Amino acid sequence: MKYTKIPNTDIKVSKICLGTMTYGQQNTEAEAHEQLNYAVEQGINFLDTAEMYSIPGRKETQGSTERFIGTWLKDQKREKLVVATKITGPMPYFNYIRDNLGFSKEVIHSALDQSLKRLQTDYVDLYQLHWPERNVNFFGQRNYTHKEDEQWTDNFRSVIETLDGLVKEGKIRHYGVSNETSWGVMRQLEESRNTGLTRCKTIQNPYSLLNRTFEINLAEVSLREQVGLLAYSPLAFGVLSGKYLNGQAPENSRIRLFPNYSRYSNPQALSLTEKYKEMADRHGMSLTHLSLAFVNQRPFVTSNIIGATTLEQLKENISSIDVTLSEEMLREIDEIQALQPNPAP
Repeated sequence: MKYTKIPNTDIKVSKICLGTMTYGQQNTEAEAHEQLNYAVEQGINFLDTAEMYSIPGRKETQGSTERFIGTWLKDQKREKLVVATKITGPMPYFNYIRDNLGFSKEVIHSALDQSLKRLQTDYVDLYQLHWPERNVNFFGQRNYTHKEDEQWTDNFRSVIETLDGLVKEGKIRHYGVSNETSWGVMRQLEESRNTGLTRCKTIQNPYSLLNRTFEINLAEVSLREQVGLLAYSPLAFGVLSGKYLNGQAPENSRIRLFPNYSRYSNPQALSLTEKYKEMADRHGMSLTHLSLAFVNQRPFVTSNIIGATTLEQLKENISSIDVTLSEEMLREIDEIQALQPNPAP
């Protein structure tokens, strides 16, 4: 395994992070523990979850992922692991989690306490705001549309004050943002600089061969301001494994089970995926390894969040850490991307 540090901290994390959102629907508790054990054996020390998981979000399974991790975590050497979780942002669909979704002081404290209870730990290493409270384009929305009647008011300072207090209490070590924009990250940093309070250390956004929108402006923010990317969906819901090419939809695959998860399977994305598959074949490697190795090598990526529903998938995903793409291959990837830039934002 290869390791890096969360920027501006002394926390060493594996370059590959184990994503866990399938635990509770696609994976049983026993399967979750099997994956966790294997990942740790391979040198992974970084786990990512969220209070709303498992996915897709449902009242009946909300919190199941944290609970499955918790029953495993209680028997581990906690100090050797880096655990990240997230608080749910406002969205009417998720009102079953709580009535007052948002990032008020009371809500953050309550949500974190519930996560800690499910995780069976006294603290989390990284607490993340799952998506912004304000109107913004995320989860596959291509463009930002401003809403003049939006009710949101700028509360960055109060949120940071709350998170800073939790750091001082020892309930969280650091915090990060997710599904955020360059404006949002810079506002976070501005408030931290002005107040001397703790600052966000990471941003968890989508990044893959099919979605390189992070490079448009967030990559510069990440590198200049030292806010590390935790790249999610590096295989684009499994599309970049190649298993959905030629009209295939394997039994128990995510898109077959949950057809509305079509963010990465439009015709343009599938067409580009075919070209990446041809490239991988020419270079004698799997499309999965090509896709994950690309993300692993990006200079702004702190850790690459992989996930799997089977142990065999997990083994292949983790082994991508041993694959290095040449400069020639990286240029070839850029040439392919230029044919259809970011077909699946």
